[in-house]
Amino acid sequence: MIPCLNILFISFGITDAIDIILVATILYLVYNLVKGTSAISIFVGLALIYFAFIVIKAFDLKLLSSIIGKFVNVGVIAIMIVFQQEIRKFLLYLGSNEFLRNRNWRGLFRFSSNTTEENVFLDIDALAEACFNMSFTKTGALIIIGRKSDLKFFINTGDIIDSGLTARMLENIFYKNSPLHDGAVIIQDNRIVAARCVLPVTERENFPAQYGMRHRAAVGVTENTDAIAIAVSEQTGAVSFTMQGEIKPNLSKEKLLYLLEKNTRRIN
Repeated sequence: MIPCLNILFISFGITDAIDIILVATILYLVYNLVKGTSAISIFVGLALIYFAFIVIKAFDLKLLSSIIGKFVNVGVIAIMIVFQQEIRKFLLYLGSNEFLRNRNWRGLFRFSSNTTEENVFLDIDALAEACFNMSFTKTGALIIIGRKSDLKFFINTGDIIDSGLTARMLENIFYKNSPLHDGAVIIQDNRIVAARCVLPVTERENFPAQYGMRHRAAVGVTENTDAIAIAVSEQTGAVSFTMQGEIKPNLSKEKLLYLLEKNTRRIN
């Protein structure tokens, strides 16, 4: 018989400890998967509701337990509806060879993200120079700067570049006769990772009519991740900065440099 520890009439054994460790590990892995996205708030809210349900059951509050229990019973269906895009992306990722080849999957188990890693600084001068050179020639562009969110799904929709970040490289990619100009460029760790990437567009019904598909995509990707988007309008040449779904339009070069320095001091 497995030895148990009786505290306050509660039986606690080895299997209970294993059960708690496994559940905590799964919750930690799920948290790392949705960390930095808009889904994190929903995940935390669902976790708090379930924790409250366990506490209520322990105190045998029958009416309240019954009410919350009805919500918990349909919780799986609610999660599938709310997280349908995230679940689809995750299952596609698991079913691909990328998951097995990914060198960073062990990072899910890291308890500190910057204990041994060297900081990588974004070359904001090269980025701003490229944006305003393209603004002068009215060359449309959409540049996504990754931060903590995993952009692997969006990277896989485009063509892998893996190039150093320079103003000339960005201008060549978005040159009107270039085969890579249509779509978004994704930058991570101060490198141009991919070009011609497909991004989700915002579903806001009150989205301003003066903005085109580039700005819709900029808002869409920053609503779902913590990435930053810079768009150059092909019609007006105006440069905009988008973060957390909010567009800052018609920026000067000095203002763009300020926003980039403020929000991308270092990339881990």
